[in-house]
Amino acid sequence: MENTICYCFGYTEEDIARDVEDNKGRSMIMERIASEKKSGGCNCGKNHPLGR
Repeated sequence: MENTICYCFGYTEEDIARDVEDNKGRSMIMERIASEKKSGGCNCGKNHPLGR
């Protein structure tokens, strides 16, 4: 079972681990999530089952 990290964009732990591997220790996914949160493009409160 995959552990979803980002309910807004559907990223899982596996996606992020693969991204870090592919980008030599850097996660472009985490950078996208952070950027979207800053710009208001993230709706975690609505999409996350626990409202986080």
